Amino acid sequence: QVQLQESGGGSVEAGGSMRLSCAASADSYSNWCMGWFRQAPGKKREGVAAIDDDGNLSYDDSVKGRFTISKDDAKRTLYLQMDSLKPEDTAMYYCATGDAVTVGLCLQERFHSDWGQGTQVTVSS
Repeated sequence: QVQLQESGGGSVEAGGSMRLSCAASADSYSNWCMGWFRQAPGKKREGVAAIDDDGNLSYDDSVKGRFTISKDDAKRTLYLQMDSLKPEDTAMYYCATGDAVTVGLCLQERFHSDWGQGTQVTVSS
């Protein structure tokens, strides 16, 4: 059964921190890479961070140095630690799992087959 469930979203002031979690079913977690995506109103969904089965990481330039992706294999859970949040980080955040040749390609949504329902993150100025 494919299932991904995000949690941890909410509202925070600019400069604050937030941690998102994504609990995955065994089927979803078995995919090679996992990623976080976000979609702001009126914009396309974009890849934020990705991690592969070996722990290699990839980040979009807009979040490098501020966001950290990690996972706990024992709990089958993916995390996104977000620090120094900016108003432009406001979006619906989704976790996804899929397969790709490199972790960099895991930032592209076309390589992901399983998706969560999303969690809203709002950053106020």
